[in-house]
Amino acid sequence: MARRCELTGKQVQTGNNVSHAHNRTRRRFLPNLQHASLTSAALGETARLRVTAYALRAVDHKGGLDAYLLATSDDKLSRTARRLKRRVEKAAPAAG
Repeated sequence: MARRCELTGKQVQTGNNVSHAHNRTRRRFLPNLQHASLTSAALGETARLRVTAYALRAVDHKGGLDAYLLATSDDKLSRTARRLKRRVEKAAPAAG
């Protein structure tokens, strides 16, 4: 399973550990991934996604999963999130 957020696309970054003697060794910066169940109001169901803590805050800021998906470009979303977005787009006009 890839260490990549399904909503924001954040993934592993690389860099250096730098010691006091300025020796450099390679290291990895891992995203803060969490398994979260997010509720879609348009679909009336929950989706279990692997997202970062930052993404959870962004979803709350946008006003819910549906609003976040509709405002986010497809290139940032995972395949699962893109499928969910298409379902929300189809269900949103019927609900509104």
